[in-house]
Amino acid sequence: MSMTPKKLKASDFQLEEKVVSVNRVTKVVKGGRNFSFAAVVVVGNGNGVVGYGLGKAKEVTNAIVKGVEDAKKNLVRVPILRDTVPHASVGKFGGGSVLLKPASPGTGIIAGGGVRVVLESAGVQNVLSKSKGSSNPHNVVKATLQALLQLRDPVTVAAQRGITIDKVFNG
Repeated sequence: MSMTPKKLKASDFQLEEKVVSVNRVTKVVKGGRNFSFAAVVVVGNGNGVVGYGLGKAKEVTNAIVKGVEDAKKNLVRVPILRDTVPHASVGKFGGGSVLLKPASPGTGIIAGGGVRVVLESAGVQNVLSKSKGSSNPHNVVKATLQALLQLRDPVTVAAQRGITIDKVFNG
C-alpha cells in the first residue's frame, strides 16, 4: 500500500492560508549583513484538505507569497470523522514527533504551535495532541502532516479488508 495520495489541484478548493513561522536569516558579507526571510505557511480548506510550504525571499511578504504557492503544490486529503481524527496516530519527521488522539465533541483543538495551525486548516475541531522532541516549526508541521496521512476512515478500512463497515466496528 503506497502512502502517496493523488495530486489535488489548488484551484478546486477555497483555501485559507496561515503563517506558522517567519525566520530571519542573516548572511554576513564584505559590505555588511544581508537579511533574508524564510516563511513556513499552511493552507487548507477547513474540510479535510491541507498542505504546507516554505518560501524564502528578501522580504517577509514575498516569502509568505512563495510559501503559499509552494503549499498549494503539496495538498493532501485527510479523513475527518465527526469533527475529530478517526483514531490515534503518531507522525515523525526529523527530530520531531507528534501524537494525535481523537477527542469528544466540545474538547476543541488541544495543540500548540504548528500542530494547531495544521489541524485548524484541515478542519479538525476536537483533538488531543502532544508534540515531542524537536520544536522546530518545519519538523512539527511535517510530523503533523505525516500523522494525518496515516489516518484511515472506516470506509477505507472496510474496503481494504473486504468486509462491511458494520464489521469494522463490531468485529
